[in-house]
Amino acid sequence: MSWKKIGAIVAAGALALSLSACGGGAGSTDLANLKIGIKFDQPGLGLKTGDTYSGLDVDVATYIAGKLGTTADKIQWIQAPSAQRETLIETGQVDLVVATYSINDERKKKVDFAGPYFIAGQDLLVRSDDTSITGPESLDGKKLCSVTGSTSAQNVQKKVPGVNLQEFGTYSECVTALVAGTIDALTTDDTILAGYAAQAQYAGKLKVVGAPFSTENYGVGLKKGNTDLCNKVTDAIKSMISDGSWQKAVDANLGAANYKAPAGNPPTPAACS
Repeated sequence: MSWKKIGAIVAAGALALSLSACGGGAGSTDLANLKIGIKFDQPGLGLKTGDTYSGLDVDVATYIAGKLGTTADKIQWIQAPSAQRETLIETGQVDLVVATYSINDERKKKVDFAGPYFIAGQDLLVRSDDTSITGPESLDGKKLCSVTGSTSAQNVQKKVPGVNLQEFGTYSECVTALVAGTIDALTTDDTILAGYAAQAQYAGKLKVVGAPFSTENYGVGLKKGNTDLCNKVTDAIKSMISDGSWQKAVDANLGAANYKAPAGNPPTPAACS
């Protein structure tokens, strides 16, 4: 054998070892040290307060991580704003995204999903003493708040052309205005609304109307093609539902707002493909 061929074999072997060490391939996630993307600014779902993280998504992610072999202290929490979720997954900055991440066909072109682990719906948040708003059909002439560019607000505006839409930069600003009485209602996913209503400073002041008019299937996002990891996450979600941990997490994070999970919950996770 020529020295040239020997050199080529050695180089190929070194490359294979390098790829193995780096964890190349779709199924190479380090399950002992997971990087999980969550929201940092959604009370009741994903909220960062100092060095602590709380919310339904955090509890779901922590449970899943435990089933995968990652203890809570080994999870690295990464902020996952809505517009960056696919990029974080595709570039390997996170292993999983659990961040009110609705499963849809457009997103499935870029990432895979396990779940759903929760079915949410668009709803309305109003003051507790307001009995005039019972759903979108009663918003005619009312001041409705949502964040700038929100599809939630656009959906309602199409349903009720007479609504007076007020667009703010954040949902927190909408909540402040709602409590102050300068707007009449806030719209987005019912889970997000319940999270705000459950905060101590709003106790007894706000309520979710409880008439959802859309369906949002929250899933766990992961790298496309990693079917093995998807199956493991799916099994973890099923286990969380069957052993009662799912209901406990919903009650602990959203129950203070008298929130009841809408029809379809707890969901049946879809098979990974």
